[in-house]
Amino acid sequence: MSRYSKEDIVRMVEEEDVEFIRLQFTDIFGMLKNVAITASQLSRALDNRCMFDGSAIEGFVRIEESDMYLYPDYDTFEIFPWRPQQGKVARLMCDVYRPNGEPFEGDPRYVLKKVLREASDMGYTFCVGPECEFFLFHTDEEGRPTTNTNEMAGYFDVGPIDTAENVRRDIVMNLEEMGFVVEASHHELAPGQHEVDLEYMDGLTAADNIVTFKMAVKAIARRHGLHATFMPKPKAGVNGSGMHINMSLADKNGQNLFVDETDKNGLSRAAYEFMAGILAHMREITLLTNPLVNSYKRLVPGYDAPVYVAWSASANRSALLRIPCSRGEETRLELRCPDSAVNPYLALAACLAAGLDGIRKHMEPPASVDTNIFVMPEEKIRELQIERLPETLGDALEAYEGSSFVRQVLGGHVFTKYLEAKRTEWKKFRAEVTDWEVEEYLYKF
Repeated sequence: MSRYSKEDIVRMVEEEDVEFIRLQFTDIFGMLKNVAITASQLSRALDNRCMFDGSAIEGFVRIEESDMYLYPDYDTFEIFPWRPQQGKVARLMCDVYRPNGEPFEGDPRYVLKKVLREASDMGYTFCVGPECEFFLFHTDEEGRPTTNTNEMAGYFDVGPIDTAENVRRDIVMNLEEMGFVVEASHHELAPGQHEVDLEYMDGLTAADNIVTFKMAVKAIARRHGLHATFMPKPKAGVNGSGMHINMSLADKNGQNLFVDETDKNGLSRAAYEFMAGILAHMREITLLTNPLVNSYKRLVPGYDAPVYVAWSASANRSALLRIPCSRGEETRLELRCPDSAVNPYLALAACLAAGLDGIRKHMEPPASVDTNIFVMPEEKIRELQIERLPETLGDALEAYEGSSFVRQVLGGHVFTKYLEAKRTEWKKFRAEVTDWEVEEYLYKF
C-alpha cells in the first residue's frame, strides 16, 4: 500500500512551506541528477508531465530521441532537513519514461524494479541492509577537497580522539528526521573513515536510500567545512571504504525464508541456493559491485576486504560472503566486496538476479571456508578450487563482457552503454603515468 497520494503531497508542500521540489533520478553510474521545480509546478510534475533532455545524461539516449519524462514515485517524498526552514526543499525519486508512455530501458531504477518483479513472481521479497562507509577530509583554502585529516582515530573510537563525532551525529539526526532508521554509526578503522548502517528494508527503498544517503552526507559534511568522499580507496596504506550488503528473502507475510533451525548452520535450502548463485556469477557482476579503477586498490590482501570467491558459515571476514552470527529472523548473507561507488540499483539488481538464478537451478555452494583465507597457502587455495575476484577493472571488464547472464539482467541498452564507458575509463587509466611509476623507475632506468 502506498504511503502518500497526490493529494497528500500537495497538502504537505503547502503545510510545510516547501518552495522547491527536486525530481531526482540517476545515470547508469549512480550519479544523482535532478530537475528542480517550484511548488507552483508540483501538480504538473505529479501528473508525469515534467520533461527533460535525456541526451545530456551519461548512458541515456541520442540527441535525436532525447525527450524523456519523469514519473515521480509518491512514496519517496521527503523534505531535506538541512536546507532552509523557510522555503524548504523536498525531493521525489522518479522513474524515467519515453514520450510514448513506456518505461525507459536505460533507467537503472527500472532495471532493479524488473528483477524485483521477477522475485515477487517467485513469491519473494528482497530485503537489504547496507553498511555505508566514507571518508571525511579537509578542504583547501579555495574549498577544494584534499585527502588530509587531522584526526588519528581508529575502529570505534570516540571523541575527543574522533574529532568528527559531531559531524556523524548531525548526519544521523538529519537522516532520522527524513524517516531513515539508522541501526548504528561509528568511526571506522582508518583516520577520517566512518560507517553508518541503515536498517533492513525492501530492495527498491534500499537503493533509493543509498543514493539519498550519499547526497545527505556530502551536504552535511560541507556545512562542517569538510568533504565527504565515497571513493573506495582515497589513500594508500589504509583501509578502503566498502558498502557491505546484507541480504535475505522474505515471503509475502514478511517471514525470513533463509531460516531453517533444523540445519546445522541455521540456513534454509533457499539460502544455500541463493548464495550459490551469487558465488557462481560473482566475477561476472564484479564490474557492477566494484565499478571504478580505484575499486581494485581496495580489493587487495591486508586491508579487511575480500579477495577470494568463498563463503563462511562461521562469520569469517576473510570470505566474500559470510553468515553473521545472528540467526532466526535476523539470518542473512553479507556480501563484503561492494564499495560505496556503486550504482545501487544495478548492483542490487545483479545480486538479486544471481541469487534467484541459484534458486531456479538448485545450485549447490562449495564447502564453507572457516579459516583465514588471507594466510592460506596458495596450494591449499588451489586444492579448494577457490577463485579470485577480478584484480583490476580490466579483469572485471573481461568477465562482464562475456556474460550473457549480466546482459539479460541489465538489458541490452544498459549492458552496452556501461561496457563502453568502462572500457573508456580503463583505456584512459592504462595510458596514465602514475607518481608511483615515476618514483620507482625514473632513477633506475
